[in-house]
Amino acid sequence: MEKMNEAQPLDVSHKRSALLFGEDGIRVLQNSTVLVAGCGGVGSFAIEALARSGVGRLILIDKDTVEESNINRQLCALQSTVGQEKTAILKRRIADIHPETEVITYAGFYDRDLDDWVLAQKPDYVLDCIDSIGSKKDLIRLCLDHDIPILSSMGMARRFDPTKIEITELEKTKGDPLAKILRLWKRKSRIRKKIMTVCSTEIPMDMIPGQPLPSAIFVPASAGLLMASKCTADLQKAARKNEQADADSAEKLPHAPEDNEAGNELE
Repeated sequence: MEKMNEAQPLDVSHKRSALLFGEDGIRVLQNSTVLVAGCGGVGSFAIEALARSGVGRLILIDKDTVEESNINRQLCALQSTVGQEKTAILKRRIADIHPETEVITYAGFYDRDLDDWVLAQKPDYVLDCIDSIGSKKDLIRLCLDHDIPILSSMGMARRFDPTKIEITELEKTKGDPLAKILRLWKRKSRIRKKIMTVCSTEIPMDMIPGQPLPSAIFVPASAGLLMASKCTADLQKAARKNEQADADSAEKLPHAPEDNEAGNELE
C-alpha cells in the first residue's frame, strides 16, 4: 500500500480523531496493516473500530457465513445478510466508512497452510479473535516466531459484565478455561515470550451439555473495541519509538569537520 503523504491534508472524517491522536498519530494508522483473524462477536467490532480510526490496510480472515443466531451480537449479522460471507459484508461496510481503506479478505479458516500468505501481507499487528484452540495456538506461534505483535482474545461467551475485561499477559490470566489451556500449552512448548491477551476475570456461567454457548453483545463487543484500542495505541507507540531511535542514530553518526580558517592559513 502506498504510504500516506505527510503533507496531504487529513480527510474531514479523521478530524475529531486527530484532535485526540494528533495528525501524526492518524498518519501512522493510515500507513499501518492490521490482520484480524475471526470476524464474529469480538472480531467484527474490532474491525469496525480499526476502520473508523483510520487504519489504512486491513486483512480479514474468516470462513463463516452469517446465521440468524449471530444477530444478537455480531456487527455483520442482519436479517438482510443471513447466508452471506462475513468477510465480504465487512469489506463492503468498510468501503462505506472510508473508501480509501484497502481491505483484503480470505474466506477460509486460518491454519498453518496459510502462514506464507499471512507473512506475505506483512502485517504490522495481528488481532486473534479465533474460536478454534488449535488455530489460535498456530497463529500465536507464527507471530511470536516472526516478531509480529499479536493480541489474543480469550473466552467472551457465558459472561454478563463487560467491566471485567482487561488486557493482561497470558500467564496472569485467571478464571478463563480457554486461557488455562493456552497457559499449559505455552509452558509445555517452552515459549518464553510474553503473550498478551484480552481476558475477562468474570467466572463464566455453567454450560448446559448439548446447548449452544450463551452470549450477548455486551462482552464480545467490548472486548473487540478494547483490542482495537490497544492495537492503535501500540502502533502509534512503536512509530514514536522508531522515530526516536532513528534520531538517536543520526546523532551518533560522524559529522564532517567544519572548515577551520586558522588551520587553513597554517597549511
